[in-house]
Amino acid sequence: MPKDATVLIVDDEKPITDAYAQWLEDDYQVRTAYSGSEALEKLDDEVDVVLLDRRMPDLSGEDVLNEIHEQGLTCRVALVSAVEPDFDILELGFDAYLEKPVSEAEELRETVETLIRRSTYDVQMQRFLSLANKKAALETKKSPEELDANEEYEQLTQELADLRAQLSDTATTLDDNDLRAEFYESEQ
Repeated sequence: MPKDATVLIVDDEKPITDAYAQWLEDDYQVRTAYSGSEALEKLDDEVDVVLLDRRMPDLSGEDVLNEIHEQGLTCRVALVSAVEPDFDILELGFDAYLEKPVSEAEELRETVETLIRRSTYDVQMQRFLSLANKKAALETKKSPEELDANEEYEQLTQELADLRAQLSDTATTLDDNDLRAEFYESEQ
């Protein structure tokens, strides 16, 4: 995973926050916040993943999550909570849920890695869809001869092919369990 990815760890229990930071600092740029309000101060466009305690005294994780969405930030969020998930989580806009205690560094690292891969896939997919729409619009109005003669159209076609390969590679790196959770369990 890229060392330049930034992870914000938010928990009002300082020993937990500091332990998570220590587990991740070799692989990521790590920021810590010991309250919901401090988290809002440290949130910006550079944050890729937020590990967010759900229950905090000043601002809850849910309040912070709402603010992330209101600001239009694109970071991925994992709620980390001692509260067993219940149906109320269906209304919350988060990407992963970890139950405390998270006692293994590997579990935390895997969650962060998965969320970063998902972000990469989303960015690639957005670009792919944008270019595919442009290509389709041109193809409805231009003749095959005009398209073949246009260098920009040729570049567009090549970029789409490259993006298709990148999307395939990124999807392949997603964890099997992650894919199963996203695509297959809903059919059962």
